[in-house]
Amino acid sequence: MASTVIKKKSISKDEWEQRLAKVTVEKQTLNQLIMNYLVIEGYVEAAEQFSRESGLSPCVDLQSIQERREIRHAVQAGDIDMAIDLVNDLNPEILDTNPKLYFHLQQQRLIELIRQGDDEGALSFAAEEMAPRGEEHPEFLQELERTMALLAFQDSKDSPVKDLLHPHQRQKTAQELNRAILLSQSREPDPKLPKLLNMLAWSQEKLDERMDYPRITNFVTADLIAPQQPSVIDDMDTTEETTPP
Repeated sequence: MASTVIKKKSISKDEWEQRLAKVTVEKQTLNQLIMNYLVIEGYVEAAEQFSRESGLSPCVDLQSIQERREIRHAVQAGDIDMAIDLVNDLNPEILDTNPKLYFHLQQQRLIELIRQGDDEGALSFAAEEMAPRGEEHPEFLQELERTMALLAFQDSKDSPVKDLLHPHQRQKTAQELNRAILLSQSREPDPKLPKLLNMLAWSQEKLDERMDYPRITNFVTADLIAPQQPSVIDDMDTTEETTPP
């Protein structure tokens, strides 16, 4: 059995940093990315402070950010009734024209009833409010059945659908509602910064196939990690054992 060293082009950390230093990104562009993230994610105080420090206008009424944040916080706190009331006060057409979003809010309300241990209330709510919507929109039935499966286990830790009780489920519903509100205001629904980070991760994966270079493994610190030694693999398919004479 022989070993083959896969040789790739290698770039040192010093050389990589020199190349990066030649890339020019205007500060105004970076500030716009930051403001875009703060506005869309609803960080009103941070947006106000960043506006003062950068001199960049948020290009949106800050009151609208506050309204979205209150709605989002209501969902994340499990107060779905409050969230629905706030959305309807803001713009009743958002839920009237989006049955999937409204179903997910009702689903979250059902989850909260189950979380509170109100099984009777959950059964009543599912029969009176959610089942009719499932008949109108059969594509929702599977999600409804999955949610009702939470009632089959006394301890939710044993449930195969226990993920519905995780805080991430609230966050998912809140994010969907936040996007719908932004779209109703003719705003872009998603911040640009996470998209750029995803693009960076994808670009590094592709570049890994071609060369060894200092890469970013922690997007929080953005530290460059020096390349490792060339990979060595066992070449079992192309190398034959020979017997010495």
